[in-house]
Amino acid sequence: MANIKTKPGVIGILTGGGDVPGLNPAIRAVTIRALREGYKVVGIRRGWAGAIDIIRDNKADNSNNFQFLSEEIVNKAGRTGGTFLHTSRTRPSHVKKASVPSHLQDTYKEEVNDLTPEVLKNLDYLGIDHLIPIGGDDTLSYGVRLYKEGVKVIAIPKTMDNDVPGTDYCIGFSTCVTRTISMTNSLRTIAGSHERFLVLEVFGRYAGFTAMLPTMAGAAHRCIIPEYNASIDLLTEMLMYDRKHNPSRYAVVIVSEGAKVEGGEMMVQDSRTDAYGHAKLGGIGDAVAQELEKRSAKLNGGKSVGIINQKLGYLVRGGDPDAIDSIVPMAYGNLALDLLLEGIHGRLVVLKNGRYDNVPLDVVTSTKKLVNVKEHYNTERLRPWYKSFEMKPLFIMTSE
Repeated sequence: MANIKTKPGVIGILTGGGDVPGLNPAIRAVTIRALREGYKVVGIRRGWAGAIDIIRDNKADNSNNFQFLSEEIVNKAGRTGGTFLHTSRTRPSHVKKASVPSHLQDTYKEEVNDLTPEVLKNLDYLGIDHLIPIGGDDTLSYGVRLYKEGVKVIAIPKTMDNDVPGTDYCIGFSTCVTRTISMTNSLRTIAGSHERFLVLEVFGRYAGFTAMLPTMAGAAHRCIIPEYNASIDLLTEMLMYDRKHNPSRYAVVIVSEGAKVEGGEMMVQDSRTDAYGHAKLGGIGDAVAQELEKRSAKLNGGKSVGIINQKLGYLVRGGDPDAIDSIVPMAYGNLALDLLLEGIHGRLVVLKNGRYDNVPLDVVTSTKKLVNVKEHYNTERLRPWYKSFEMKPLFIMTSE
């Protein structure tokens, strides 16, 4: 029930970082509940980019930066993938000179500019009393900054990598794992027909959850993750063993994009970086595939094993959300409204050990969520490892 002492106001909502299935259901959940509690809801478009680009003039066209949300609008998008509010990797506290909105370029002339004062003024201009950002640790780290500036922030975790600290689950992860398993199963028929190694590169800059869970589910024989520098020689031996003992004579390895191998270096596809300093990764799958083909000859009578090398990339974050990414966003949105109606802010809604909860928002910037190699990754077999599933959370691996 709503807190009847709470005076209705305006709620702002935005999505930042990479898109995932489940964002639109979260926007829908927040909006439907908020409208029924008497609030107005403003959707800030293109994440933090819309928040810095608003022109505070009633005669200006700000349709590219925000829109008022209705049940009709969110119901149309609520069952679809992506985010109809659009997204960006803008970081308002570190905006490069070339990216400063044109109407602010006379004010902000440094090579890197902090546009937080403009964000605060824009939120005030829109009459936003509460802000609900949906994103990963980068997007939400700026939410922490705004909360420290006095904005009433309640955050919702989203990332297909499942690496936001403080929560067992981030919106988008289940669909990512589901898609990875499905696509791997489709590709294995080709690998089996040609008796090859199947090398699949998946997203995962710092954390290997997107490689670990499909492997644990049986989609792959081995996986290489960012948290451990794997030996290519050992990987070759393991895959040769898997191939030999497979009636169809093939073997599968899933490689995280941020994985490190013998040299300890990540493969960087593009020297340019985003607003958060992240270089675009890619190429580790290619490098692993080439080395496997070359080294396999030593273990195969001088004849190299053929390779099927595929980047799953955006395919696993596209399309409609699965069941979990339809249900969890609905719950997260309502959890955020529960907190808001109770006058509680500076929180991150979470799933912990199968139960919904909330934690302090600054957990996002105070720690990292990574695969616990000692507990969950067998470095001698290059695959997930576990002693028991008893009392483990749904997706087994957390940062705790």
